[in-house]
Amino acid sequence: MNEAVPATMRGVYLPGTSSTELRELGVPEPGPGQVLIQVGASGICGSDIGYIYRGYKTHKGVDGPAYRGVVSGHEPSGRIIRTGPDCRRFSAGDRVIVYHIAGCGLCDNCRRGYFISCSAESRASYGWQRDGGNAPYLLAEERTCVPLPDELSYVDGALIACGFGTAYEGLRRVGVSGEGDLLVVGLGPVGLAAGLIGSGMGARTVVGIEPSERRRAWAMETGAFDAVYAPDRLDEAVAGTGGRGFAFAIDASGSAPGRSAALQAAAEWGHVSLVGEGGELTTEVSDTLLHKQLTLHASWVTSLPAMAELARNLVAWGIRPERIVSDRFPLERSDEAFALAAGASRGKVVFQSEGEV
Repeated sequence: MNEAVPATMRGVYLPGTSSTELRELGVPEPGPGQVLIQVGASGICGSDIGYIYRGYKTHKGVDGPAYRGVVSGHEPSGRIIRTGPDCRRFSAGDRVIVYHIAGCGLCDNCRRGYFISCSAESRASYGWQRDGGNAPYLLAEERTCVPLPDELSYVDGALIACGFGTAYEGLRRVGVSGEGDLLVVGLGPVGLAAGLIGSGMGARTVVGIEPSERRRAWAMETGAFDAVYAPDRLDEAVAGTGGRGFAFAIDASGSAPGRSAALQAAAEWGHVSLVGEGGELTTEVSDTLLHKQLTLHASWVTSLPAMAELARNLVAWGIRPERIVSDRFPLERSDEAFALAAGASRGKVVFQSEGEV
């Protein structure tokens, strides 16, 4: 049964001036194949900070196409309260994660579940080209919804929607297992997610590299890491593997020094995953890559099926993504929340609806 909803609500917009605006807008009615979600939690992503909040104009090498003046937030999770005609999988009352891209559903990438790589002009990201999750209600395509297990909170779901999905895809590509140690370079929210997921996947040890002392301390508080080092102690981190190096490494820093550190610390026949956006990759080839027989992987978010798989795996592993959350805000404090996420946050910053769990 569809629930009653107010006629209007206030959503968070990003004018591109390192500030936020709360604007009133109507609560939409779901059309064919759409659902209306009462948002329980919504995360602030690093890509929102640079490309939208700070007003940078280039994304994916194209000048100024990305943000179209919509409600921000591409990491939502919540409860369906209304369904439109032709919805066949989900019903009112279902708890869901929202995959943050609405792809065409017809191209090869979409048919594999990788809406992130949809090639159609109709591709639209929540919070970029269509209204996102930083509002009390979100109009979503049913095909972008992923079941949220009862054991996980809406905050957990919001983190799975982007950062944890990104980390999971990168770790799946390198095949993390108990046969080797894992190095995570860059301990922002995606790196923290990689540490937790890597432990769940059975990595022998999980070690982090991070220049910020504040973030190193928070990473250890999450319980995801066996040890965390500053970049100038990389040799000490490698020594902790018996000098072999790391069978698995993932760079979430998006920086040239971070990527170099991951390659340098990788063991012979190791696998290195690149998931951090931006920057460059500069490396000596012979000793660093060829003679160590390294395999490099690059990935961009994950697929719908893998996101659903991740949610189930997190329950099986007894891991709660919200362990990496350092700060929670109501939407009314959006200026404070975005300023913290863009500055000296220790971990993940999220919006959480009052009373939602």
